[in-house]
Amino acid sequence: MAQRYYMQSLGLARESGIPGQDGFVMRTMSQQGMKLHPPEHCLALADTGWDRAKGRVDQQVEALFAVTHAHALAKTGQRQAALADVDRAYAALAAGADDEVPFWALVWGPPAATVHSRTAKVFETLGDRPNSARSYATAAASRPGATYARIIALDLVAQAEQQAKQGGIEQACATWSRAIDTMAGVRSARTLKAVRSLRSDLRPYRARGVRAAAELDEHARIFLTHHR
Repeated sequence: MAQRYYMQSLGLARESGIPGQDGFVMRTMSQQGMKLHPPEHCLALADTGWDRAKGRVDQQVEALFAVTHAHALAKTGQRQAALADVDRAYAALAAGADDEVPFWALVWGPPAATVHSRTAKVFETLGDRPNSARSYATAAASRPGATYARIIALDLVAQAEQQAKQGGIEQACATWSRAIDTMAGVRSARTLKAVRSLRSDLRPYRARGVRAAAELDEHARIFLTHHR
């Protein structure tokens, strides 16, 4: 069903005649596919989407294509090529600092924030947890809080997960607590699922008497009580 709607979206984008919008739909399909399908198919989508946008969109928008392509390359084990595309994305952001970004490229917030968040996923895929955590933190700090609270919260969740996997449980708990505070007023099945999973993940730390984990678990419990 999702694939069908994506294809309808692609058809509408082509009919619109807006330069780069069909490629942007392919970029989105590539990102969704990275969660569900073999990565080589996602790389082809990212490739084609970027080809349809090159020279037809402003630099900040092209940065979004470059960083998605980087993620697809990382998913297929092409480390150096992925990092090179991350550099291209940041160069495009800098070159297009004064661009007026079209509304359809702002779905996930300012392009810089999206590039930081997707770069975090590139580093995560490559096993570079410190850089991944830093990029998620930068992404969360780069979005307007009132408008993008849900996405900020999910960036913070991802940052906390990277910190925990490095053994920094107290630091991770502090980040997770910020994420839960950011979720206040947000209605999202995904954020609720993340908080429920957190409580399960905290059990081993609570059993070891980690105070930060116990305090965070109580924070999460209270949150879920008010957001069922």
